[in-house]
Amino acid sequence: MGKLIEIKDMSKIYNPGENEVKALDHVNLRIDTGEYVTIIGHSGSGKSTLMNMLGCLDVPTSGRYFLCGADVSEMTDDELSDIRNLEIGFIFQGFNLIQSLTAVENVELPLIYRGIGKRERHRLAVESLEKVGLSHRMDHKPSQMSGGQQQRVAIARAIAAAPPVILADEPTGNLDSSSTEEIIGILRSLHEDGRTVIIITHDNDIAEKADRVICIKDGKIVDDYMNADRQKEG
Repeated sequence: MGKLIEIKDMSKIYNPGENEVKALDHVNLRIDTGEYVTIIGHSGSGKSTLMNMLGCLDVPTSGRYFLCGADVSEMTDDELSDIRNLEIGFIFQGFNLIQSLTAVENVELPLIYRGIGKRERHRLAVESLEKVGLSHRMDHKPSQMSGGQQQRVAIARAIAAAPPVILADEPTGNLDSSSTEEIIGILRSLHEDGRTVIIITHDNDIAEKADRVICIKDGKIVDDYMNADRQKEG
């Protein structure tokens, strides 16, 4: 496995000065291609800020971030937008689906911004929905689906363009235990297909299903270990 993500001495400070908040405090991190990682921490730990950095949704106050060998911390807003579009598939707790669109239309939408033609867009969207077990729900709108089904549409949307990195922010936070198991199973299968999967969570049960667990507290990485139980299963 080659190096995919490398963070060097990264800090993020909000409200610099007297009332400053150090959301990230000199973080160093490496994630290799093909890893299945969870980043766990309580509210206010810095995990959401770290996710925003990994997803190129924000830039650090200091330090460097290399993604696929490119120095992301030096990029313009347009270049960051291209990286988000091409390299990262996002899955959010709130699904972020457009209510007026069907499942297949929701999955197709980001592909329009990538300049993919109509026929190819539709093919990729259908394939992605089939992968997450929603071939029978392609023409349904979000209001006609359960929370678990909506999250599966969101996953299909994230993987349709085959980005190398899947970044999931509390992907099961709004789901019941049965739907949670389904979603984690899908993320595991994506990893087995060769994707790098990074899950941000506050849930120990979710974290312990990953191969590697990174714990963050007060803006610092306080633990980073391989999951022995997962290795035994493998």
